[in-house]
Parts: sequence; structure tokens; C-alpha cells
Amino acid sequence: MKKTILLTGATDGIGFEAAKKLISQGHTLLLHGRSREKLEQVKHSLAQLNSQATIETYIADFSILSDVQSLADAIKKQHTKIDVLINNAGVFKIPHPVTDTGLDVRFVVNTLAPFVLTQQLLPLFNATGRVINLSSAAQAPVSLDALRGLQVLSDNAAYAQSKLAITMWTIHLAATLGPDAPSFIAINPASFLGSKMVKEAYGSDGKDLGIGADILARAALSNEFEGKTGKYFDNDIGNWAAPHPDALSENKNRELVNVMQQILSKHTSD
Repeated sequence: MKKTILLTGATDGIGFEAAKKLISQGHTLLLHGRSREKLEQVKHSLAQLNSQATIETYIADFSILSDVQSLADAIKKQHTKIDVLINNAGVFKIPHPVTDTGLDVRFVVNTLAPFVLTQQLLPLFNATGRVINLSSAAQAPVSLDALRGLQVLSDNAAYAQSKLAITMWTIHLAATLGPDAPSFIAINPASFLGSKMVKEAYGSDGKDLGIGADILARAALSNEFEGKTGKYFDNDIGNWAAPHPDALSENKNRELVNVMQQILSKHTSD
């Protein structure tokens, strides 16, 4: 059965490799990127793999939350139903890690933007839908002050905290949204894959990106991920696993999401 799949961060790295796998199977792909030129290049490359497939492209800068809102609005104008959302877009090392509004870019792109997009698109999902969130083996306790933009973190610390934060809100939404909501799954696609992000951060070529692309395609489509809402899949071991203990605390998850909603109420419009 063909699916409509929204994939963020689709112009390079794991996202582009996952898009190639999904388009080869004939699914309708809604591809997000920051660059119109890169998106057109990706669309052309994918069309060579499957000339019959439907490919749409959407531009948004995830460090600007109003862009994320506009992205959601544009998708809702074109679609009444989405089957899968893969929140893949992310950043690690960035020259200017603070937004114009005073927030940490790593938290905005890796944690807040996918939360906004997911919340805005929830009406387009039914109970068979899936939201796949990119987590990481790097998970560190979240400083709520850093999330609020009141504390400056190193690249490593900000990345690890932002990835625990997305894992926490994944589990929180799974626990609180009820039976008609889509499944929410957090995934570590595998450590030190050869993405641009890893090369910039560590100066290493990293492992085959196909490892991460494979697990994203499986998570989007495979029956093995059915009914696994609120779970964390660690592709370093190839199995379901326990995330950082903080993500298993209902109180900590609720507190994090409350702070996120307070931040978003100041930085986004209804």
C-alpha cells in the first residue's frame, strides 16, 4: 500500500538516502529542505529512480519557527491525510548557535521545530499513522535554562540534550494523545554515520549512510514497528532499548513539554 510520507532534512545525508529508498517503492514523498536549488536537484535525482512517483518539495528554515508554521500551513493546503512524518532535520555544529530571538539553534532545530510541525499536522493523521523522530545514542539531561536560551552550551552538550528532549516529547505525546493519534517512535539511526553533520563535528568519514536510511524506511513502513508508540529503537544494537532514564520519567517529560509550550507561546503565533 502506497503511503504519503513527509521527510524533513531531505536534501543530503540520511534524509536523501532514505528518500531514495522510499521513492523506489513508489510512495508519495513530501520533501523538506532549506535550499530551493538543493530541493530541485534532489527531486530530479529521485525522478530518475521512479518517473511515476509523486514528489513535492517544501522550503523552510527550521531555525525560524515561523517558517515551520508556514511549512505546516502549506502542507495542510495540499493534503488532507499524511501517513508518515519523519522528523530527520537536525544540526550539530553551527557558527552562530543563538537565534535572533535568543534561543539555542540546536534546541530550535532538533527539538522545538519538529514538535511544532508534528503538533500542527496531527489533524492529518489517523491511528495508523507514524511519527518517526530522530534521536541519538548521545542523550544528556536537559537543562531547561538552556532550552529557554538562558544558558550557553557546547556543541556536544547542546546536541545531546536536544536529542534527549525530542525523545522525551516523543514518549510524552505517545502517552497523552489517546487511541486516535499516530504512533510516536524515537530512533537512534546508528552512531557516527557518514553524514555532513558527523564530518563537520568529528572530521571523520563515518559509517555507511545506508544503515540509517534503512532503519528510517523500516520504521516508516514495516509491520515490526506497528503498535510500538512511545518506544525507542537503538540501531546501534538493532533493537528496541531503554532511552536515557529521564525519558522514562512521566514527570520530567511533562515538565519539559510544559517549558517547550511556554517558549513556543512567546515565539510562535496561533
